[in-house]
Amino acid sequence: MKKYLLFALLIPAILFAGCQKSGQAAGPKAKFKIGLAFDVGGRGDKSFNDSAYNGLKLIAQQYKGFIKDDPDNVNFGTDVEIKYLEPKQGGQDREQLLRVLAEGGYNLIFAVGFMYTDSVVKVAKDFPKVHFALIDGYTPNLDASSNITCLSFAADQSSFLVGALSGLMVADKPKDKVGFIGGMDMPLIHDFQAGYIAGAAYVNPRLRKPGMILSQYIGKDPSAFNDPKTAASIADTMYKQGAYVIYHAAGGSGTGLFEEAKVNGKYAIGVDSDQGYGYMTNDKDPAAKEIGKYIVTSALKRVDEAVLLTAKGLIETGTVAGGYKTFSLADDGVGIAQNDFNKDQLAPYMTKLDDLKAKIISGDIKVPTNDQEAADFVKALK
Repeated sequence: MKKYLLFALLIPAILFAGCQKSGQAAGPKAKFKIGLAFDVGGRGDKSFNDSAYNGLKLIAQQYKGFIKDDPDNVNFGTDVEIKYLEPKQGGQDREQLLRVLAEGGYNLIFAVGFMYTDSVVKVAKDFPKVHFALIDGYTPNLDASSNITCLSFAADQSSFLVGALSGLMVADKPKDKVGFIGGMDMPLIHDFQAGYIAGAAYVNPRLRKPGMILSQYIGKDPSAFNDPKTAASIADTMYKQGAYVIYHAAGGSGTGLFEEAKVNGKYAIGVDSDQGYGYMTNDKDPAAKEIGKYIVTSALKRVDEAVLLTAKGLIETGTVAGGYKTFSLADDGVGIAQNDFNKDQLAPYMTKLDDLKAKIISGDIKVPTNDQEAADFVKALK
């Protein structure tokens, strides 16, 4: 009898242990599940994707969550389960990534980058109870009841400020030029270019002359955002043509610019996240801090803040409003990066830059968003 009793007691224990090993008993169920699909370049691009990842960390920290399968083991609790997926090099599996997350029960799914637009529209139709947040993409005819929210940024405004910084940096250098390197040749990136040209020309009349603001794009397809070698070649040419500082809107390709800035002893401006800070605090790569010294600042696109605020709506109210949301200088959705490493270098220019920021917010300065508007803006300055 004792043998049968012992066997009966062991059966539940054995079954429970088996469930633990198979992952079926993983502890308390999360109240919310938030997923994110990166753009090409993935985590570690020191730009757009990394800013989105920082947003996930903020969610975990503020709402007692954890990032599943994360090598950095971000874990502040079990209330919110967070998971990210990375696309193949060509990004051909974007739709599949979204479907994996939707089928996995994630309530809110972020799609990082305009190239997800078609995929988001398709998958959102198949999963009407899942909310999708499309970063930097646009699809028409959305309203508050839609299960898609398009998150965009006034990148022209932050580009204007770093353009003005560039113009001020060469104000006492009569022969020096400034430069812009774009990733994929497309309207979204021309928005960055237009703001940069306008800001540089606004503060420095010499840069209104033809040939004083150099500009070139890396390519015609999304691979242009992950091509540091071509970016480095373009940057080297621009520096040799007289550029003193170059601003990039090229995602992961920007690392090529930064390396060339160091080689040429000139300066660079990053984009999206605080790229200079990232280099200066990278203790794993001895060469990073030397490169970081040549990154003056970055035009911030607060993807991290957009991710956090969108998730906040879900976690605190249970829903996310569909439609459109643009982040601008007025709500610190874009800006210019200041940190302990570059604050002294920026100090001589900050009064002027703060004044320009105020004028943009008030509407006294209307920043151009495309090539024609930029040309008209510069012409009106003469």
